[in-house]
Amino acid sequence: MCASEEGGHLGGSMSLVEILAVLYLRVLRHDPGFPGMPERDVLLLSKGHGGIALYAALCEAGYFPAEDLAEYAEHAGPFTAHPHPGIPGVEVPSGSLGHGLALGVGYALAHRLDRSDRRCFVVMGDGELQEGSVWEAASVAASHRLNRLTAIVDRNGLQITGDTESVGSLEPLADRWRAFGWRVVEADGHDTVALTTALGAEPDPERPTVLIAHTVKGKGVARIEGQARSHYAKLNPRQKQQLLKALRADAEARR
Repeated sequence: MCASEEGGHLGGSMSLVEILAVLYLRVLRHDPGFPGMPERDVLLLSKGHGGIALYAALCEAGYFPAEDLAEYAEHAGPFTAHPHPGIPGVEVPSGSLGHGLALGVGYALAHRLDRSDRRCFVVMGDGELQEGSVWEAASVAASHRLNRLTAIVDRNGLQITGDTESVGSLEPLADRWRAFGWRVVEADGHDTVALTTALGAEPDPERPTVLIAHTVKGKGVARIEGQARSHYAKLNPRQKQQLLKALRADAEARR
């Protein structure tokens, strides 16, 4: 997708792709053949610029064939830079940062009113936590004891203008969430076993949960790992082949 004419948000998608893979392939209650299944769990990608990672995860989960992704960024095509509900499996449009958690609170409250056991997961970027609306939503969620709401922070430490701690410090991040009344879990965001354990666990009976997933921007491609410049990439054919080769070598080394 990043080798398309428009390119894509590569670094921030590579930092959260394992999170989305674990959710769609191991944790979420969902049905690719029936995206509107009433009892499905809900995933909201608040970090909308991670859309290409979401498309890849939905594809692997069976929502549409890989060939469809050739339409990414094409005029009038369904796969835009930021996801929208016209794509099977996408619940809400996203891209304007700081809104996802408030939407998640709304979903969780609605599920409670319906006496449903559905869960809601909200995937956020760490730079997004500089938005005040995130903490308003966090306060409301804890106040209403929305224990079937889980927030996931892609903690790669970088945003488009540099490292988060220089732009608008977030630390001590875990203590902040605890102060708002949330159960806090931390894990390596690239360790699928750790992610499965953290995300597949039974919810806390009284509190919402936040998983702080420690990640690396551009993970899997050594030349761009941990660099803010990986935020957006438009790959030429040579670069595409080089990066695919690097990813395949990384995958082989993990086996």
